[in-house]
Amino acid sequence: MMPAVRAFRPADAKAVADLRRAVLPYLISTPQSVARQVGTAPAAQCLRLFVAELDGRIVGAVHSGLVLERGAPGRAAATPLVHPDHRGRGAGGALLTAAEAQLTAAGATRLFTRAADEPGALAFAAHRGYRRTRPAGFLRLDLAGARLPPLPGRLPPGVRLRTGADFGADPYPLFAADSEAAADGPGDAASDAMAYENWLLRTWEHPDHDLGLTTVVTVDGEIAACTLATTDGLGRYSSGTTGTRRAFGRGPARLATTDSLRRARDAGCTEAFTGHDAANAPMLAINHALGYRPYAAGWRCVRELGRR
Repeated sequence: MMPAVRAFRPADAKAVADLRRAVLPYLISTPQSVARQVGTAPAAQCLRLFVAELDGRIVGAVHSGLVLERGAPGRAAATPLVHPDHRGRGAGGALLTAAEAQLTAAGATRLFTRAADEPGALAFAAHRGYRRTRPAGFLRLDLAGARLPPLPGRLPPGVRLRTGADFGADPYPLFAADSEAAADGPGDAASDAMAYENWLLRTWEHPDHDLGLTTVVTVDGEIAACTLATTDGLGRYSSGTTGTRRAFGRGPARLATTDSLRRARDAGCTEAFTGHDAANAPMLAINHALGYRPYAAGWRCVRELGRR
């Protein structure tokens, strides 16, 4: 029997979060974040969440929406997820078809998706007309058993370790630093930083964002590097973004990452995940030195909508 595709309902939030953990265990997902992503998305994003239901159980889902960053007109993203026990029944194709139709109607011209680096997933993407663009993957650290490097006994003059909570009254400086670091990262296409209002909504106010475990390194009062942390309350931690401002080199990024990981372990987190781009050699070197090891590999894929 082929699953039925329908629109997300608020009561589906826990089932969708459970599905995401089953398919993508390296991504942080909670019922709160699923519900908030749908309920607070800007109208201009045209975000929709479709689910595939079989015998009253959600076995697949896909988020689809336009990319709102300035400099990215016509770009959209959607990646269908299907529970491993229910693949091969048409759920993935039905979900992607629904997403493509919705995004085409919203004015999208290029649709990006992600595929695991395995024959079945890559064949599915190719059959749907998607071509591979960039390899990427995720790393995992056994945080409970990791031998993390110690923090310096004394920080250099002018250097301070702060947390995201210290910027609660005015997070704009953190936004500026995060935007600069993101602009320097590798990607398929250059784009300007997202607007501050969108950053507040999608990053700073995200329910899984852990202000206490987010580390900010300042030098003479100016932000040099930051690691934005997310947690799920189930022992999992993820560094969503780690970056250094151009004027400060790579040292502050290592310091920020080490501090955040050590405090995450002290807070009871047992495993840590981080994404990586294969072209980001400096950050890969930092993560490898900290004990992260390859966990999942994949590809970013793209299709011009309206073509096969």
